[in-house]
Amino acid sequence: MSGITQDTVYQGRVKLFQPEKGFRAGTDSLMLAAALPEKPKGHALEIGCGCGGALMTAAFRMPGVSFTGIDIDDGMASLARLAAEANSFTNRVSVETGDAGLWVRGKENRFELVFSNPPYFQPGRITAPGEGKQAAYLESLSLESWIKAMAFAAKPRAPLVMIHRAAELARILSVFERQTGDITVLPVASKHGEEARRVLVRGRKGLKRGPVRLLAPLVTHQEDGTASKALDDIRRGLPIAW
Repeated sequence: MSGITQDTVYQGRVKLFQPEKGFRAGTDSLMLAAALPEKPKGHALEIGCGCGGALMTAAFRMPGVSFTGIDIDDGMASLARLAAEANSFTNRVSVETGDAGLWVRGKENRFELVFSNPPYFQPGRITAPGEGKQAAYLESLSLESWIKAMAFAAKPRAPLVMIHRAAELARILSVFERQTGDITVLPVASKHGEEARRVLVRGRKGLKRGPVRLLAPLVTHQEDGTASKALDDIRRGLPIAW
């Protein structure tokens, strides 16, 4: 397929189809999938699934769970559907195209788990992204609306899990505290002693507000630049214990 690459993760056990140019699933997608609480059954939703980097790896990790992915970019959603077929997940993984804020309106309290890797930047705040990257990097919904869509679709007490820029943690928590309780934050740093550039945030819909747990950072690389054991484990498909 012209302009599309076939790649594998989890040591060749999961197939992905990605655009040769533009946004490609990477470590953030694998960390998001690894951060999800394991469930033996139920129905999970990823809002903004892209080509399926987190969706396919989450489906691999939880073979008893059905998954739905939603993305505004039909080209990326089509690649996720192709990956679902290549991984023999079509009996329990479906991918739809649409605006998440509109799509969730008929799906209140439907999912036992909702997760997301939202676009990182607001329009006008950065130089225009490169070819094929606009939908992946620029917010189609505000971050607040994105989290509200996640919470709307989740069942009461269901976990919401997201990965995002550490610089946006204050914005994230301001919404999570109104929508969820039992909130835990896991910073992600490249090396020991460096500032965190990503955060994993988890909360449970509708629980009473309580203290926010801020964990020690997950460090992805050693001083010589090689992957840490934590990152190696994530790449092998093991869960993050948090």
